[in-house]
Amino acid sequence: MITKYGLNTFLFCAGFSLVLILGSLFIQNGWIKYSLIVFSIVFFLFSLNFFRDPERTSPNKKNVVLSPADGKIVIIKDVYEGEFLKENAKQISIFMSPLNVHVNRIPIDGKVEYFKYVAGEYLVAFHEKADKRNERTEIGITNSKGKVFFTQVAGFIARRIVCDLKVGDSVKMGTRFGMIKFGSRSDVIVPANWKLKVKLGDVVTAGETILFEIE
Repeated sequence: MITKYGLNTFLFCAGFSLVLILGSLFIQNGWIKYSLIVFSIVFFLFSLNFFRDPERTSPNKKNVVLSPADGKIVIIKDVYEGEFLKENAKQISIFMSPLNVHVNRIPIDGKVEYFKYVAGEYLVAFHEKADKRNERTEIGITNSKGKVFFTQVAGFIARRIVCDLKVGDSVKMGTRFGMIKFGSRSDVIVPANWKLKVKLGDVVTAGETILFEIE
């Protein structure tokens, strides 16, 4: 199915493709006509792929942190997180290519206690400093196991972050909360004593892949 977070954009893209195909029927030059038709079909299929929103099944565990995004793990490092956790922590960064599903999902049950939108630059999403310099949303969730801090980071192509969370919301692990349009990144930061369950280069799935386990 098509995600509700990008339905209007998808319908615009589909309409644009249809207009190009219909317009090409009035073009006499065969090379231009068929090039437009091929481009329109490819553009429609890309849009259909990008805005897809498949169902996911989250593991029946309460002591884990799930991936909030589809993509590839490009950074694993120790950090000091001073906005929400305010302690030494572990960070995982997930790069989302334009071919990935871009719907984001909640990584852990709990309550949203921190939310901040930060305007910024548009460095390539896998850049080491993108988490501090790019446009992003920052979200903090607390439950009985502790705190999890995660982000939606806009990339070089992505220029639109969608997030329907606010402080005070009670959230459930694996549920949808937004998306980042056209290539992006998500960071997940947890306390330093939580057990890492993935490695650099792993491909992860939002709402299904376990990133950390809480002792």
